[in-house]
Amino acid sequence: MKVSIIGAGGLVGSCAAFALQTGKVVREIALLDLNAEAAEGQALDLLHGGPSVADQVITAGGYEHVADSDVICITAGLRRKPDESRLDLINRNVDLFLGILQQIEAVGMKEGAIVMVVSNPVDVLTYLAYERLRLPTCKVIGLGTQLDTIRFRSFIAQELGVPPTQTSALILGEHGESMVPIWSSATVAGLPLEQYPGWTPAMASQLFKRTKGSGAEVIKKKGGAGFAVGIAIQDVIESIALDSRRILPVSSVQTGCYGIRDVSLSVATVVGRCGVVDTHEIDLWPKEVQGIRKSGQVLRQTIDTVMQRVGAAT
Repeated sequence: MKVSIIGAGGLVGSCAAFALQTGKVVREIALLDLNAEAAEGQALDLLHGGPSVADQVITAGGYEHVADSDVICITAGLRRKPDESRLDLINRNVDLFLGILQQIEAVGMKEGAIVMVVSNPVDVLTYLAYERLRLPTCKVIGLGTQLDTIRFRSFIAQELGVPPTQTSALILGEHGESMVPIWSSATVAGLPLEQYPGWTPAMASQLFKRTKGSGAEVIKKKGGAGFAVGIAIQDVIESIALDSRRILPVSSVQTGCYGIRDVSLSVATVVGRCGVVDTHEIDLWPKEVQGIRKSGQVLRQTIDTVMQRVGAAT
């Protein structure tokens, strides 16, 4: 499998490339960036580590790589400011994103290729990619709340002093202000979280608040998130490459889950070689369902504004 990463000269793209290299699943990784020298430098750095990791082809170049890629991962985008919401990024990032989509259209995509959107605001741009590239809904996947979910699990595990890999909990809905914590199915080692020794309702509020603000926290402390984003991207691409059909909280255009249609957001999604294999309307508490539907309404309003702006521009 060949993966092209657009925006690979930056922090998120380079961390995604490194995670894919250490994951040892994909055969070829192509790094693309407006700053060609930065992409070449990242590719060279990865190439040096190859003998100790995996037999992969690591290259840097232009959009010609997109034409024969199985997954086109778009990470390019302007960074979010510490006090800026993800949705506030929309006016600054849409023009950049449209330019990338035009380049993809110009070189063409191989049959069955999947577009994975990481750039923020990811749900809005995932929908825009679906609209502009005229692909089936199953072929456009946004990173969605996969990153929020692993952050969420890490904080729960840290608070309780339990292994992170044995902690299961989901964030669904928007990758942004209206994200929804799914406490109804949260577990530690298979035990319901609310029954786990030491767990209190106060912890729930505190941990979700930290999860929600963790992107801004990382930006403030080190300038931007990288490692965890790279791992989250690797989670999704590995499930595609191996046809693992893992259930992941990724963003895709909804066609009726929880009564939501024509908007991109995260629900429990089966991810495999063909992209979105299925979505599951898992049984949730009523307030959780209400929260996901509210996410859909918030995003629909933003998408409408974006599509009107994009339409006016063209």
